[in-house]
Amino acid sequence: MPVMRLSDRVAQQLLELIQTTQLQSGAKLPTERALSEQLGVSRTALREAIQKLASRGVLESRVGSGTFLRERMQEWPDQAVAPLIPLIRDDPQYRYDVLETRQMIEINTAWHAAQRATDKDKDHIRRCFDEMLRHQKSQDAANSARADAQFHLAIAEASHNVVVVQVMRSLFEMVLNTVAQNRRLMFVHDDPKVLELLTRQHHDLMQAIIASEPEQARAVIGEHLAYVHEKLTQADADAARLERLGRFSSTPVTIS
Repeated sequence: MPVMRLSDRVAQQLLELIQTTQLQSGAKLPTERALSEQLGVSRTALREAIQKLASRGVLESRVGSGTFLRERMQEWPDQAVAPLIPLIRDDPQYRYDVLETRQMIEINTAWHAAQRATDKDKDHIRRCFDEMLRHQKSQDAANSARADAQFHLAIAEASHNVVVVQVMRSLFEMVLNTVAQNRRLMFVHDDPKVLELLTRQHHDLMQAIIASEPEQARAVIGEHLAYVHEKLTQADADAARLERLGRFSSTPVTIS
């Protein structure tokens, strides 16, 4: 098995640091001295790592200014996701594939987040939850959906698995679109009981992660996604029934 070069290893460490500290696109990185101390590597190895990440389009070094995180970092793997967008837009049934993918990823992600989340991660999850509540109270459907998706993304980030974080970030817009669609189909603003249950599930998931209870976190996210699936199936069945009724009503009746 080939041995990873020092510069590659430091580049991976730096990338993980960027992911877990939730640096925003366009943000300036700490100084080389601070980074080398934080990573426990020489400044020479750090410079080589920065050059590697710059060649991959992750970082940008500006003479006299420092090193910056390139814009739109969350969209590095978009070429893999882009073909799915029109499919989901043109055929709503693909939302079930998105939901199934979320079940594959998020059930285990929540388990890891409950074990690994730092105080900073927990504060971020709380802020996303509070933001979701605020938009729900004002019945702002679009921002409620975005805050909902951000909440799940914050949990993925708290798992401290750089691959999972990158996958979830690349899927964010697709998940956001299906979350918004799911919320509309479940009539959350017209049915207070549905909204109340969804909110309680989010709250219980947050509390399980804050309390470092991985099994509870996994159970709650599993229950939440299963409930969403159940409500979507019910909404689709209701819509199909109404469509059949409409076709029947429009059929002329002949009496012989």
